[in-house]
Amino acid sequence: MMTPFSLGPTAAERLNRARADLRMGLPVVLSGQLAVAIETLSPERLAALATLGPLTLAITSWRAETLKARVYDNDLARIVVPKDADLAWLRAIADPADDLRMPMKGPLASRREGDATLARAAIALAKTSQLLPAALLAPLPDPAPEGLTTLDATEVLREISAAAVLAPVSAARVPMRAAEKGRLHIFRPDDGGEEHYAVEIGSPDRSEPVLARLHSACFTGDVLGSLKCDCGPQLDAALTQMGHEGAGILLYLNQEGRGIGLANKMRAYDLQDQGFDTVEANHRLGFEDDERDFRIGAALLKKLGFSKVRLLTNNPAKVRMLEANGIEVVERVPLKVGLSRHNAAYLATKAAKSGHIL
Repeated sequence: MMTPFSLGPTAAERLNRARADLRMGLPVVLSGQLAVAIETLSPERLAALATLGPLTLAITSWRAETLKARVYDNDLARIVVPKDADLAWLRAIADPADDLRMPMKGPLASRREGDATLARAAIALAKTSQLLPAALLAPLPDPAPEGLTTLDATEVLREISAAAVLAPVSAARVPMRAAEKGRLHIFRPDDGGEEHYAVEIGSPDRSEPVLARLHSACFTGDVLGSLKCDCGPQLDAALTQMGHEGAGILLYLNQEGRGIGLANKMRAYDLQDQGFDTVEANHRLGFEDDERDFRIGAALLKKLGFSKVRLLTNNPAKVRMLEANGIEVVERVPLKVGLSRHNAAYLATKAAKSGHIL
């Protein structure tokens, strides 16, 4: 008799359930402790968590550096939460919006004993939920609350670092201004993440290098026509060039704000208005310069039957990532458009700090 396929959730499915819980302010059980995102934590839940014992606030090393907190775990700091700390204090540690108005939040004491894997997994969960990368950790009561999603911290980190498997969902003809012969392909990742799109112009020969672009979603630039970046002009120019050549493939990857999400991108914009450049703003929020996963682009190209590209980009990191994942970049095609007085400093920072060739 055949063993029936398990109807219970897989590790990836539990991970996505946990992300939904965190976005709603619900704690998850993570390797025997409770973890909850600071951004969505309510005063009522904080009061309940405070009765369980000592609380720890996990933040990234970038955020800790801004706050002058000691980092004993390389990529993160585990901050001891004072017994009288309220939600306003926790959010001030997590969110840099008022750093300049209230620069002194310490002194902050950092934990150095014990394993930081649980804290690392909690931060990774918050990041991939597109929340501020800060999580509150609390002891798990006995008996444990019913109905909470339970995960293993090591398994969480392994699942998050694994490359998603992308499956084609649908495709249809879409005539466009840039090219009447266009086709839009939709791909869905198996990790529960957002779908990604491939815009195929003409009928590219799969045996030849295709003119290609990896374009990360930019609601402000692509839809609103924001002048703070060059994304909208790059999107238009790439499609136009593909239309003129009669063939091309544009991958539209849903990794808004270099992978931090639109809400955090707006936080970064607000910090830029305070005088920080784009990289400094990301760091003050607790993020890396760039949180995108370009393995997705390589996987999509392979799914579409391409192995060689002429890549429309000013970013050498995209070239390196594609080549590291089995796509040959035979030519880097510059895409220098969209410079304005509103984004000149932004583009200069990309060149100076992110290695873009402008």
